[in-house]
Amino acid sequence: MKNFMDDDFLLTTETAKKLYHEHAKKMPIIDYHCHLQPKEIYEDKKFRNLAEAWLGAGDRYGDHYKWRALRARGYEEDSISGNIAGLSLEESDRKKFDQFVESMPYFVGNPLYHWSHLEMRRYFDIYEIINEKNADVIWEKANKKLETLTAREMMYKFNVDTVCTTDDPVDSLEWHKKMNEDKTLKVKVRPAFRPDKAINVELDWFESWVNQLSKVVGYEIKELKDLEHALEDRIEFFHSMGSRVSDHALDVVHYTKATYEEANKVFHKGMNHEAVSEFEQDQYKGYILVFLGRLYNKYGWVQQYHIGALRNNSKSMLKKIGPDTGYDAIEDQVYKEKLSQLLGALDETDELPKTILYCLNPRDNYALMVLAGCFQKEGVKNRVQNGTAWWFLDQQDGMRQNMETMMQVAIISQTAGMLTDSRSFLAYPRHEYYRRLLCQMFGNLVESGQYPAEEVERLGKIVEDICYNNAKEYFGF
Repeated sequence: MKNFMDDDFLLTTETAKKLYHEHAKKMPIIDYHCHLQPKEIYEDKKFRNLAEAWLGAGDRYGDHYKWRALRARGYEEDSISGNIAGLSLEESDRKKFDQFVESMPYFVGNPLYHWSHLEMRRYFDIYEIINEKNADVIWEKANKKLETLTAREMMYKFNVDTVCTTDDPVDSLEWHKKMNEDKTLKVKVRPAFRPDKAINVELDWFESWVNQLSKVVGYEIKELKDLEHALEDRIEFFHSMGSRVSDHALDVVHYTKATYEEANKVFHKGMNHEAVSEFEQDQYKGYILVFLGRLYNKYGWVQQYHIGALRNNSKSMLKKIGPDTGYDAIEDQVYKEKLSQLLGALDETDELPKTILYCLNPRDNYALMVLAGCFQKEGVKNRVQNGTAWWFLDQQDGMRQNMETMMQVAIISQTAGMLTDSRSFLAYPRHEYYRRLLCQMFGNLVESGQYPAEEVERLGKIVEDICYNNAKEYFGF
């Protein structure tokens, strides 16, 4: 019987151990997609206790994986995402911590069990098993560490080189500006352009967001051409602040070829709060995505398409605590033809930027990876590629499926590797989790005679590339 999560955790062959300990473990981290708050990085946030750092207690930017698990245990919502009535903040935090710790044994087989123990070990040097018996020891040891373990120190512990936050086009980027001027900050923090609100013309807040953008750029946005002008102004500003990447939540891919006049007509319907049909969404969203793709290509950016989320499924909880709080699921619509047409429209004019495709439905792994291979370009490594297993797939089975498919129908050696997609500063052990699984899979190829043992040093270099070097080259950081 192996010891619980020892130094060779998830590594069962000598080759896998060599690849991880001599190559993967030492590599810096480029976290090119996350939801960390720039203000907290700049101010070097000091957490009041482990509950705030670990669970996001009383904060909508908490760890939704943990929130969902606690809901499945039947706890009251206020003890998960809110503040417990009748208790002081300190008492409320401790109660939230206690219920998470006492729940831990019941997370058997869930990645939360491994992630949580890795978080305690790597950040706090706490090797006690997480359960109610050890609650006091864990609480006291972690809180003692948090007296000096600030947000920046958490990133430094994992040798984080670069972080890309997620930022709306109307964002002032004031915290990024301050960080660019801060010579004491050892991590490069770049904004990522997230223009979802410019694209989702069918939603009731589209008009108010366009008016907000109008105030930011300083001129009226009456026609679609004005919106195009404003978006390019913001891209130029983001670029000046270090941005080299955009991100799109394409829950469902919309595309049909449309003229400016057709798209402008839909734009006006959105501004007037009129109903927008599915076909009209295809027209407008397809037009805007092609427009933006051309701009990204012009500025040398990478665009990311996150595809397949079915959002805000609990309408009662949407009303109570808002979106992005753990009530999203996996979409199952068919979208490949429209995505192909969208990428093809940009490729046809040689304006397709580097693109990363993420699917939330594992059904789509093969289809997206094969499609990506249709849009490569001479002189550019892996111009269109698939991202790592995302969100609900960010676990052993999901990552293995993603990597196995990538090995079979794409070139895994050139992937940009892992990211956190997290709102938590304690999420960086997920890179370790990914790296261990990667080394185990590569080690199995050698040990089973599918890759030559005499090439193991070259394989080690490939591991280093996947962990860090590929992303650095791909994004141009």
